[in-house]
Amino acid sequence: MSWNRDSLIEAARQAATKAYAPYSRFHVGAALGFADGSVVTGANVENASYGMALCAETVAVGKALSEEWRGKLEGVAVIGGKAGAVGAGDPVTPCGRCRQMLNELAALGDSDPTVWCVGEDEVLELALSALLPRAFGPDSLT
Repeated sequence: MSWNRDSLIEAARQAATKAYAPYSRFHVGAALGFADGSVVTGANVENASYGMALCAETVAVGKALSEEWRGKLEGVAVIGGKAGAVGAGDPVTPCGRCRQMLNELAALGDSDPTVWCVGEDEVLELALSALLPRAFGPDSLT
């Protein structure tokens, strides 16, 4: 099994269809691509207690770690939008918490993955280190 930019974006788009977002109706999907060719996806999960909501990237990282995916993270695709219009509008970028979660996973494989943030008319392509410069990570604790 292998992935490329377009297949990772499609995996994120498909993941967004599984979002549980009854309050914001803003569906987000994330797909993580690993060096071994595997892909792990996640969708946002909201809660009536808004602060307990989980972003798609956090769900994907949690899923990856709980399923023991600790290989080199090479790519991340993120897409979002209102229900029925995922991918419309501006590119969706990971929030600060998700950037930190992705950084922790990337550190396990000593990688700086490419992050594709998908919008209607553009796909931003950034290194995770550009999204989270001078990140706090496992090495910061030594």
